[in-house]
This record gives sequence, structure tokens and C-alpha cells, in this order.
Amino acid sequence: MRNYILLAALLVFAPRLWAQQTNNSSTSASNAPGATQSDREPLPSPRPKDFWDGDDPNLVNLVTHPFANKKYVQRQIGPIRDRVTELDQITSENNRMIKDVDSRAQQGIQLASEKTSLADQHASDATNKAQSAQTAANQASTRVSAAEQMVGSLDQYKGTAQTEIRFRPGQSVLSKSAKDALDEMASPLKDQRGYIVEVRGFSPGQGQAAIRNAQKMADSVVRYLVLTHNIPVYRIYVMSMGNAAVGVSAKHPSAARVEINVLKNDVVTAAQR
Repeated sequence: MRNYILLAALLVFAPRLWAQQTNNSSTSASNAPGATQSDREPLPSPRPKDFWDGDDPNLVNLVTHPFANKKYVQRQIGPIRDRVTELDQITSENNRMIKDVDSRAQQGIQLASEKTSLADQHASDATNKAQSAQTAANQASTRVSAAEQMVGSLDQYKGTAQTEIRFRPGQSVLSKSAKDALDEMASPLKDQRGYIVEVRGFSPGQGQAAIRNAQKMADSVVRYLVLTHNIPVYRIYVMSMGNAAVGVSAKHPSAARVEINVLKNDVVTAAQR
């Protein structure tokens, strides 16, 4: 056994001694006088002394090297395994967080899209309502303009028919001829608008007596027009003139009579058509 150990020692140290002697001799030769730079040997690269780093293999290094120990390997690999496990956990956590953030982002995008669609719908509804309001405003403006034109033309009445009803002195009853004359005058007024009927009563005499008699005769005419021809009362204007000589009555100042004038506003009639 001792012989084997000595043989192993010789195998280990003999090459190293031989190499050291060779290097020393080379160095002396290169440093000798007359030697040039090209004749010198290059400097040897440092040789590692570890068996696993490139040293010449031998039994002693193989047996005594710590890599040959399983516990040593476990101690070296353990921290690396822990870091790898920790890195896997961090990677898994990061992936979970990324998925969570992506899910939230998708929900936010969907919610924003729904709100945008709702806002667009509200804007469209508001636009439609604004257009409807503008149309209604334009129509109202047109109607107001027409009404203003109509109101401005209300006093532009023109006489279209004039009838005179005669009465006997002191009487207010309508005769057949008087009714026929009123029928002829009132028949064309059926279903028409934009007209008024002016009724003026005249009576001979003096003062209030003449005015009362003229009022009675005018009321007889108005009563007949309202009850027989359904002419609205608001379209009839009654005036008791007494013995005043006005208009046609100036030709017959002493006659008991009622003058009926039909006045029409052509502008109002045309607008209503």
C-alpha cells in the first residue's frame, strides 16, 4: 500500500518538477547576452491548480476535490434551487397580476364604450328634440307673422251689402217684405267668417223718445237675424241713432227705419281659407 502511495506522489510531482526545470532553463537562455526579442519564449499563461479547471488529472485531486462530496453539491445547489423557486413564484404572481390588470382594463374599455354609446344616443335625442323645437319655433313665428298681418288688417272692413227696413210710425214689428229683405241679405252669410253686421235704427221725434223707438226697431232686426239665420250676436253691432240724419237717413229724415250694413274683411277671409 505504501508503494502505491509513493507511486502516486511521483506521478503527481514529477511532471511539475520537470516543467519547472524546463521553464528555468528557457528563461536563462532568453536572458542571455546577445539574445533578441524574437528568440525569447512567450510568457506562459497561468495554469489553474484545480483539477476541475484544467489541471492534469490525478487520483489525489479526484478523491480529495469537494465536488466529489454529495453534501457539498447539495449546499451549492440548494440556494440556486430556492432562487429558482422564488423566481417561479414571482413570475406566477406577475402573470396573475397582468391577467387581473388586463381583465380590469377590458371591463373599463367595455364600460367606457357603453357610456360613449349612451352619450351618443342622448346627443342624438337632444339633436332631434332641438330640431323639433326649431321647427315648432319656425311654425310659431310664421303663425305670429300671419296673426300680426291679420290684426293689422282688422280695421280694413268693406261694405258688401246694405239693406233698409221701413216701419210704420210707432211700430217695431217686421213685415213680410222686411223679412224677405233680411233673408236675402243674411242667406249668403251662412258658414262665412270675417264679417260684421252693422244695425242702425232711426226714428222721427225728439230726444229720448226717438232713441227708444229706434232701439226697439233695431232689436227686432237683430232678433230675427239671430233666431232665423243663426248669425252670432258678437258679429252684430247695434246703434240707436234716434232722429239723427246720418248717411242714407239724410235722404229720409222723417222715416222710421233700420239700416243694415254687412262689412267684410277680405284679408281675414283669405287667411282662414
